[in-house]
Amino acid sequence: MSKDAMILKQARDEFVAQWGAMGSQWGINRTMAQIHALLMTAPEPVSTDEVMVELQISRGNAHTNLKELVTWGLVRIIVKKGERREFFEAEKDVWQIFTIVTRERKKREIEPALGMLNQCSEATRELSSPEGKAFHTQIRQLEEFVGFASKVADKVGGMKHGFAIQLAAKLLG
Repeated sequence: MSKDAMILKQARDEFVAQWGAMGSQWGINRTMAQIHALLMTAPEPVSTDEVMVELQISRGNAHTNLKELVTWGLVRIIVKKGERREFFEAEKDVWQIFTIVTRERKKREIEPALGMLNQCSEATRELSSPEGKAFHTQIRQLEEFVGFASKVADKVGGMKHGFAIQLAAKLLG
């Protein structure tokens, strides 16, 4: 193996490990994030067998996480002429990855939280005790904030990459 190939392999292995660790912070399990990182940095589509060997995971673990990544829209199945195996290719556009992860997290986390906050708000709307009123007020404030954050995420996710970067630069600059 050449020096360049060794440096590349080491950097890629480190990236895959770190992306896996960060994935759990984004609501994605470690193995799913590692597979995503592996595919995102692969120059060609990768088979399930290659994922298993590279990450040292079982076929079932690889298959389950690959299918979940396909469901999320972060990975697509590639058919190669003359091959019976499936190959997988990750979305490589960073802005697309961001919008997909944001959309999926909203669906899995924000929408259920908003539903629960709405139910709690409705259930406590008529309470007259000081504790009940305080609870209702706090829940309403949380509901408004989470709803606002959800709308902001929708707007930012729907923007074109360049415009979103310009807007962020204005807000943060």
